[in-house]
Amino acid sequence: MTTQTHHVDHELIRAAAHVARTRCRGDNHTMAAAARAQDGRIITAVNAYHFTGGPCAEPVLIGTAAAQGAYELDTIVAVGDRDRGVVPPCGRCRQVLLDYFPALKVIVGNEDRIRTVLIADLLPESYIWADHQLDAE
Repeated sequence: MTTQTHHVDHELIRAAAHVARTRCRGDNHTMAAAARAQDGRIITAVNAYHFTGGPCAEPVLIGTAAAQGAYELDTIVAVGDRDRGVVPPCGRCRQVLLDYFPALKVIVGNEDRIRTVLIADLLPESYIWADHQLDAE
């Protein structure tokens, strides 16, 4: 598999880092995500940890984007609190992001190895949520 890299949207990284630094407090909110909508807007969100489970920042962002009328996202990044930097999406989030936005670009890597890759490259040989995909056509 050859992974194609794309332009790194540093403004998104800064937006997510700002939210992580200013809004992530305690154990309930430890990750922030930022995404650029197709219309250029930046949307941000934080995770909602709970001992029974809870959504990561990326699915919270999907709902937040929809609530703001942004149904197509171009690029997403997650950043950890306490200056942990860019954090790649977990497996569940990779599947959700692929299902919602098959052409989505994701910023991954750390420090000098930051890069942008397609969500499909982060989840090769993935399950296809057929019912959802058929409805989207």
